[in-house]
Amino acid sequence: MCLVHSWVLDSIPNWLEYGRVMTPSITDSAVKAAIAAVASESATAEEKIQMLIEIAQGFQKKPKAAQDLRNAVGLYYRAYEMCGEEYPLLKARAKVGMAGTLQAIPDADYQLLMQAKVGYEEALPILQQLATPQEVAETQMNFGLVLQSLVPFNLARITDSIQAYHEALRVFTWEDYPQEYAILYNNIAIAYLSMPLASEREYLRQGLAVQSFEVALKHINLIDHPREYAMLQNNLGNALQYLVSSHPVENNLRAIAAYDEALKVRNPKDTPLEYANTISNKANALFNLPDDPEKPEAGNPQNLLQARIYYQSALEIFTEYQQIAQAEVVVQALQDVEAEMKG
Repeated sequence: MCLVHSWVLDSIPNWLEYGRVMTPSITDSAVKAAIAAVASESATAEEKIQMLIEIAQGFQKKPKAAQDLRNAVGLYYRAYEMCGEEYPLLKARAKVGMAGTLQAIPDADYQLLMQAKVGYEEALPILQQLATPQEVAETQMNFGLVLQSLVPFNLARITDSIQAYHEALRVFTWEDYPQEYAILYNNIAIAYLSMPLASEREYLRQGLAVQSFEVALKHINLIDHPREYAMLQNNLGNALQYLVSSHPVENNLRAIAAYDEALKVRNPKDTPLEYANTISNKANALFNLPDDPEKPEAGNPQNLLQARIYYQSALEIFTEYQQIAQAEVVVQALQDVEAEMKG
């Protein structure tokens, strides 16, 4: 009876976008006013460039609409043009700012992502010479993400994305940068899961993904880093659930334990969408798990009943928050549960 439903990985977060919330927009006139203020300042060229970059960062890091991101690109480009050849570090920072903003534009197409990729590639050698290790690592982190986003278009290699993440991990250690550390290992694991390998090597990429989540969870704990902990546990559960193995029941039990850890953080009041993701993933595992692992022939009517409850709760949340794609997946899963219960 092992039916595989679509499961929900937490999104692949990067440092620039992590936890971003969209609210009403800043107008184009505000951008013009900012540029005019820079132009009228009795400041040096270097100070004006820095001002433009700082204004652009404000739009980029707290955008209130997609237009704010486009405004940020324009401000970064103005700063880039002002740099000439005199200010290489500021020029590289303007390129990185443009790249990060382009990849943050909602539903960015491959052309915008390719522009971002080129921006990172041109800026990184300069940053490696002139910037702090932290700034270089942050850029490598987001470079890895843009490469990962280009893989489905056959415009980048997933191995290069993984390499960029590992470069960032040289600086973003768990002791000093636990949030970035967790995000990087999460992204590495998801990259492994997306690697195209021959079917007989499927177990390898899945095993590497599980190992990556487990490495991160040795250092990211529930008390100090609850959000990252829940993200890693949810995605570990997904990787375990579909791990190619001769022990599917054991893997499903481990997956459910991981989801339960995530649910120590996630709840319908504070994190409704994350909660819905995790309970729908847990329902997938329950669908394929016998009520008594020692007697699989007895079936799983109790687990199917619990799976239906989880799916129904997740469907309500996804519908309320207009997450149409997730809602459609859960509707199909509910139909499968009903058919299994009747059969």
